[in-house]
Amino acid sequence: MQNLHKAPYPVIDTDPIFSRVVRYFRPTDYAVAAGITALGPGFMYWMEKYQPSGNSRQSLMRAMKIAGGLGAMAGFLTAYAMVSARFWGLSENTREIKKYRAEYARLKAQGKPINGISTMPLAMQRTAASYSTGAFFNFEIIPWFNFTSHPYHGQSEGVIPEDEK
Repeated sequence: MQNLHKAPYPVIDTDPIFSRVVRYFRPTDYAVAAGITALGPGFMYWMEKYQPSGNSRQSLMRAMKIAGGLGAMAGFLTAYAMVSARFWGLSENTREIKKYRAEYARLKAQGKPINGISTMPLAMQRTAASYSTGAFFNFEIIPWFNFTSHPYHGQSEGVIPEDEK
């Protein structure tokens, strides 16, 4: 398949399935997600300490829980976008290529396709792929993930060696 964009690193997959993206999280991705999660309650605590609101402790705790929940969602989306950028070849992805090759070899040995098997009609698979390909670029508008197995995945030459295909 042709490369759809100019990327500084090899493109692994332009529309990775949700579970694959989560499996490819690095420890730094988890650290970023945890840091962003902690920012909301931490900022509220700091503001309450240096500029008291005068609200009860109970209402402050409720607000901190809400801020923590929103921070957890923002942290997860940020980590997901970081991994997706590596899949798209927009940041260094040597570790992901090695992991992808190992996963490809394992699934090939088991006789399974790398992108899974779908029971959906081909037209629906194409529609699902068009909606989710590159969706991580617009996470600030609407988070959209790929939960569908389909054959429409862009990839750079050499990610999977020719003798393996």
